[in-house]
Amino acid sequence: MRFKDKNVVILGGNAGIGLAAARLFKAEGAKLALTGRNAESLAQAAGELSALGIRSNMANIADSEAAMHAIGNALGGIDVLFVNAGVGGFAPVMEITEAFWDGIHSVNLKGAFFAIQKALPLVRDGGAIVITGSIGSISALPGNAVYAAAKAGVRAVARILAAELLPRRIRVNMVSPGPTDTEIFKRDASAEDIAGMRRLFADAVPIGRMGTPEEVARAVLFLASEEASFINGVDLYVDGGCIELKR
Repeated sequence: MRFKDKNVVILGGNAGIGLAAARLFKAEGAKLALTGRNAESLAQAAGELSALGIRSNMANIADSEAAMHAIGNALGGIDVLFVNAGVGGFAPVMEITEAFWDGIHSVNLKGAFFAIQKALPLVRDGGAIVITGSIGSISALPGNAVYAAAKAGVRAVARILAAELLPRRIRVNMVSPGPTDTEIFKRDASAEDIAGMRRLFADAVPIGRMGTPEEVARAVLFLASEEASFINGVDLYVDGGCIELKR
């Protein structure tokens, strides 16, 4: 019950790692507010967890501002902010368009930054912010230039936030997953393609399999809790050894 009577806000809490974290936070006593773009999955998650559900597209700064206004009215303040919403996409360098670049960066970097900015007046002194990054930010994976640039950018933002928020005792950390078995890589894919991608990802991970959303979520809860009270500004790889064991 590390989060008993704590207000936890999860941006992108209606699926994948965000939903897994929401379930764990709820099990430990948190009062939840979730945002997401998909109204149906958001309603399902909010209903399951007795959470405040707010439909919001993090690419739209006005949406983030409105969401924080609603959260402030409902909860009064935020003890833990988990910034998990994100989008992905692969393209080789010569095929990257301005629209493709902007589509990913508007959520993963610009959207994440302004969502945090709009949330900061509500985050209580002594609170915690956790941001979902990616090992893609430091992996030279062909086709991943746009996504990697966005996640590397938000990593830089997180370090500066961690320094700027020291007077308020708000800790800022990142969790960077490796290949994780979430819905994002299954969208618009056949069962055969999904099985092939699972084999491909498993072969790339030293531990021999993909991670689960719950495994990443447990790292999020650790960094958000008082157990991590002396940890600030880190990027924690939850990747089955992809980075450290392949250096």
